[in-house]
Amino acid sequence: MQIEILKSKIHRVTVTGANLNYIGSITLDSTLIEAAKLVPGEKVQIVNINNGERLETYVIEGEKNTGEITLNGPAARKVQKGDVIIIISYCLVPIEKAKEYTPTILFPNEKTNLLQ
Repeated sequence: MQIEILKSKIHRVTVTGANLNYIGSITLDSTLIEAAKLVPGEKVQIVNINNGERLETYVIEGEKNTGEITLNGPAARKVQKGDVIIIISYCLVPIEKAKEYTPTILFPNEKTNLLQ
């Protein structure tokens, strides 16, 4: 049996932009993508601390060390610039490996979104 568990979490980052007219996704600083062990195109869940919204989208790589967190397309209606969000990814693993797995959890600077 396999179960879905937490793979990566970027905890409490501030949205730097919301682009309704883009085709969709979340653009993330490539430094955060690498540190969180995410992959461009990977499905992620976005949890908006300001309004309680939860949505799923996929990752697009942004410029390195910019702190960019931009919600694109329809997601831009649920998240505004300045909102604080949590970005979560999950993975499927055999139940026995899940007991040993350690997720990657990042706590960037909430104002700059940069790693400390």
